[in-house]
Amino acid sequence: MSRSVSAIFGKRPLILDLDDSVLALGADETRIPLSQWQEAIRFGCSWSDFARLEKHLDLVLPDDYSCVFTGSGDFHHLTLFLLRRALRRDKFAGPVDLIVCDNHPDNMRYPFGLHCGSWVSHAAALEEVRHVHVIGICSRDITLAHAWENRLAPFICRKLTYWSMNARAGWLKCIGRGDSCRVFSEADALIEAFLPILNAAGGVYLSIDKDVLGSDEVKTNWDQGVFSATHLRALITECRDAIVGADICGDVSEYAYASRFKRFLSRLDGRQNSLTPEQVQLWQAEQRNINVMLFELLGKG
Repeated sequence: MSRSVSAIFGKRPLILDLDDSVLALGADETRIPLSQWQEAIRFGCSWSDFARLEKHLDLVLPDDYSCVFTGSGDFHHLTLFLLRRALRRDKFAGPVDLIVCDNHPDNMRYPFGLHCGSWVSHAAALEEVRHVHVIGICSRDITLAHAWENRLAPFICRKLTYWSMNARAGWLKCIGRGDSCRVFSEADALIEAFLPILNAAGGVYLSIDKDVLGSDEVKTNWDQGVFSATHLRALITECRDAIVGADICGDVSEYAYASRFKRFLSRLDGRQNSLTPEQVQLWQAEQRNINVMLFELLGKG
């Protein structure tokens, strides 16, 4: 693994504050207020709205920042913008492996634009991305019943691998890509098998949705996996010197959509709703502890 690219990864945390869910991380943080974009972008958005947000962010974001916090997992599709921005940095050239820690594959079909569960295939299509690994999947989204919802193009191009716990995608054998889903019975075994994969990586872009963690570690608005903080610590320790960019989502917030269509899709997709203000406050405080831990790990050289 290359040990030189981390020089471009700054030390200042950046918060894209769309939903007021990320509590203060420290005096050095940069916080960009974006609440006016929440209705248009949250959960899913048209490509035109996404392009407008990209244009705005290119104007307001600082040049020097490290890990980006984007709030709720409903905004995970912002990783596509952040990845493309990291790849445009002049100081880095070369293939990048995208590592996504998520309880869901985020490689699903969404015909209305871009969705927090559909962005991975678009990231895999980027020329500079050598391979995408989605690790920690426990969701049934990859099983036979949902096979038709998964985008096939990144598998056909051999640019995507699912790493799951007890959730099988045997249907991939039908397109000759049975080796594109690695299945494990426990998280320890998954991490042990995955870490050597990083030896072939040049640069790494790391995206963490905290719904990959068990609910005993932290609570999110979505159904959750079984990873522990120890598993994320092992992953970051192994790859942090090669990181060209990183983002973290999965924070907790409540939001009432003005759009009936978004309300319907959100319920259909399994988002957990109807939290009390007291629950939100408590869960956000727990989330802050995880955020600080992850940021401190990423900042070590």
